[in-house]
Amino acid sequence: MLGALAVTIAARPRLIDIKTHDGTRPIVNPVGSQPKVDPEASRPCPAQPMSERPSIVPRVALVTGGTAGIGAAICEALLAAGYRVAANYASRHAVADAFATRTGIPVFSWDVADLEACAAGVARVQAALGPIDVVVNNAGITRDAMLHKMTASQWREVIDVDLGGCFNMCRSVMEGMRERRFGRIVNISSVNGLSGQVGQTNYAAAKAGMIGFTKSLALEGAARNITANAIAPGYTDTAMVGAVRPDVLEQILKSVPAGRLAAPSEIARGVVFLAADDAGFINGITLSMNGGKYLS
Repeated sequence: MLGALAVTIAARPRLIDIKTHDGTRPIVNPVGSQPKVDPEASRPCPAQPMSERPSIVPRVALVTGGTAGIGAAICEALLAAGYRVAANYASRHAVADAFATRTGIPVFSWDVADLEACAAGVARVQAALGPIDVVVNNAGITRDAMLHKMTASQWREVIDVDLGGCFNMCRSVMEGMRERRFGRIVNISSVNGLSGQVGQTNYAAAKAGMIGFTKSLALEGAARNITANAIAPGYTDTAMVGAVRPDVLEQILKSVPAGRLAAPSEIARGVVFLAADDAGFINGITLSMNGGKYLS
């Protein structure tokens, strides 16, 4: 279905000289200017028809946790769709360097659990590529344990990265999106945020929290053509799932009507759809992509 909903991504009037991850930063050369708007105006901002938009440079997208797994697939799908893409990562420098070399996508390292680091990271990306139009909050970790054995640090680490990172990134871009009257937020939740999972009270709480956060943010941004949507992937063929014991994974697959793991590229297609200019009337939803494992 999503393949049938593919859209052409609108461009924006910016000219940017981009260099890949080679130790130097791209140079931004603005041309022209955007129309001035009253940031305090409250009137709704209808989407501009694609045929009426200038077509010099595509929109800028930032993906957290973007150098491996689902995040890497999202970055590559957005790039293929015509976006100018930046990938955030935490600390796996060798993986990030290999990703940047392979794809040509510039990579930026900061901890999404740190609000100040997110603000500084967003500033670096915007200095390199221009104003950020799309944020995909994909960064996430797990610290699985039964609640009666879970430590406070296991709880806090997951909440701070998975849910706190979502707040930190959105907070860092929201004022600019409101001023420009455009934005697309896509938050990567999880099927376990909908259904729950044994040994994942921390992870399920964070991913469920992302869904509530998404709905509230959708209401706040709608009048300024800013959408916020969530995707709840099912079990996907990534290194995180690959670390699951074979016997446990076998039981997981038995619970998936499709009988298989999702490919990261399948999740990425949902992100490209929700990030599009023409998806402006889709707001506050959770797109379940789980092979039928959980039907809400």
